[in-house]
Amino acid sequence: MSYKKYLVFLPGIILAFVLYTLSQGINNIIGIELLGYEKSPISTAMIAILFGILLGNIFQIRNIFLKGLNFTQSNILKLGIICLGIQLKPFEFLEFGAIAIPLIIICIVSVLIVIKVLVNKLKIPRRMSYLISIGSTVCGTTAIMATAPVIGAKKNEISYAVANITIFGILSMLIYPYFANFYFNGESLLIGLFLGTSIHETAQVAAAGLIYDQQFNSPETLNIATVTKLIRNTFLIIMIPLFAFLYNRGQVREKKYSIINIFPYFVLGFVGMIIIRNVGDNIFISSQNEIWATTVINIKILSKIFLTMAMAAIGLSTNLRDIKNMGYKPFVVGFAAMATVGLISITTIEVYINFFN
Repeated sequence: MSYKKYLVFLPGIILAFVLYTLSQGINNIIGIELLGYEKSPISTAMIAILFGILLGNIFQIRNIFLKGLNFTQSNILKLGIICLGIQLKPFEFLEFGAIAIPLIIICIVSVLIVIKVLVNKLKIPRRMSYLISIGSTVCGTTAIMATAPVIGAKKNEISYAVANITIFGILSMLIYPYFANFYFNGESLLIGLFLGTSIHETAQVAAAGLIYDQQFNSPETLNIATVTKLIRNTFLIIMIPLFAFLYNRGQVREKKYSIINIFPYFVLGFVGMIIIRNVGDNIFISSQNEIWATTVINIKILSKIFLTMAMAAIGLSTNLRDIKNMGYKPFVVGFAAMATVGLISITTIEVYINFFN
């Protein structure tokens, strides 16, 4: 029967859920039992990804789990982001978007300029530089995988670029929530904009926002960071054709690409959930309000479970040995890209603060 083909995903999904459960249990023991807080000040998402990295590099992950872990990193992550939309209302989405779009454009252009300069200095292969550039500026691994066939990238170049984005994305994911809270003095709008523009992967942005929410009790920051990143993801539609033109100009051959294939459709699911929240609030405002409120709370809880499962899966799939064995020059570019997008984001946000306040 057709359902049997989906059973191959089950072991990996269960493993990710078990790691989520263990991470939540460890968090409760440390934060509530040992430290005595009513709610643990430690992030379950952070524990999950670190726990996953530890286990994934100590033990060999069996093949039976791999498909399910990949499914969790991709599809369950997207489901978690879609569920996050229940926390927002349409006018909030438009408000954040109006601020985020100019910030995203400035960050993308600045990082591309810096990478171009460094690539010329360090003599990095052209295809590699294109992959690192689009991964750093738009949406990480997804952008790399979508760009690779357009420029004819080799498998080792793709792997290297993905490893580059992964290591610096994880570093920023773990560090930036605490740095941003200190630098922006707990301002949820500014912190969310910073996280959404300065961290590479959608998963990493969601995790950073979740870490911040769990550490500093700020769901608004998680919302803003997610919206900003989803808007940033849509720039893939512009960047892929642009990179295809730049790479292939002057050459006889021309790679084919499809806007339909690269469009991040889960963004539509996220927007749909925002609409559902708005419609539900209006329908149930006078009757059955308690049932609707409970439904909203449960969807919020599910979104955090799904996102934490994805973080555990990403941790399990992060091979530190492979990263260590790679050359250093592209990582210099990757570090520069991370630092540049962070600094440009901060600078642009500071200009925004001074201009509007």
